[in-house]
This record gives sequence, C-alpha cells and structure tokens, in this order.
Amino acid sequence: MFELDSRLQNDTFFVCDLTLSRVLLMNDSQFPWLILVPMRNDVAEIIDLTEQEQQMLLSESAKVSKAMQNLFSPYKLNVAALGNVVRQLHVHHVARFENDVAWPKPVWGNQSSVAYEESDAAEIISKLKLKLTS
Repeated sequence: MFELDSRLQNDTFFVCDLTLSRVLLMNDSQFPWLILVPMRNDVAEIIDLTEQEQQMLLSESAKVSKAMQNLFSPYKLNVAALGNVVRQLHVHHVARFENDVAWPKPVWGNQSSVAYEESDAAEIISKLKLKLTS
C-alpha cells in the first residue's frame, strides 16, 4: 500500500490520483504549486522507476503543466524534482509570475508560506480536478 511522506501529507491538500501519481496542492497561497508523487514506495529518484513509469511520470507532468497554464496563465512554470528535504520522489510544478513575492528567486527558503483559506483551496482543487480527470 502506498505511503505518502508525512511532511508532504502535512503541507498539502489532496487533489486527485492519476494513473501513476498522486497530485497534491501545496498549502501556500502565494503560488499555484502542485506536487506529483509517484505512488511507489521506497522510490527516491526518477531512475528508480521503470522505463514505462518514467514515461508515465513525464506524461502526467505535462498534463499538470498544461492544466496550470490554462488555469493560472503563469509567466513561467518551474518544474523540479529536488528531494533534499523529503527523499520520497516528488516533482514540484510551480506557476511563477514576475510580480510574485519570490520573483525571480526560488519559491522555497526565501519567505514563509501563507496557508490557503479552506474555501480558496477547495475552489482551486475543484478546478484542477476538472482539468486533470477529464
């Protein structure tokens, strides 16, 4: 059974499950920020996935990126798999704007997060689910 790292669990909202990956919304209202987590235990690197799973992750990443472009019209999408704090393989998808609080620096480590109001998170999640599951 798939186990999500507790730090990801505590810092995000569940959006939906795709074929390979769980989609999470980072609880930071300063940025539209999704995280894809392949539902495989004990996987830290993309190369730990099978070749077929690697292709599926790329396809799901593209799907998430397109949904974010459509919903948020960002200046730039930042897509990265870092894992320095949370070892479990996860891929960040962050919509960036020239006027966001961190621009042009990375979103992590420069400012404190600002949690979503529950209703705002629910609205974004609803829109994302429509884009990602249709």
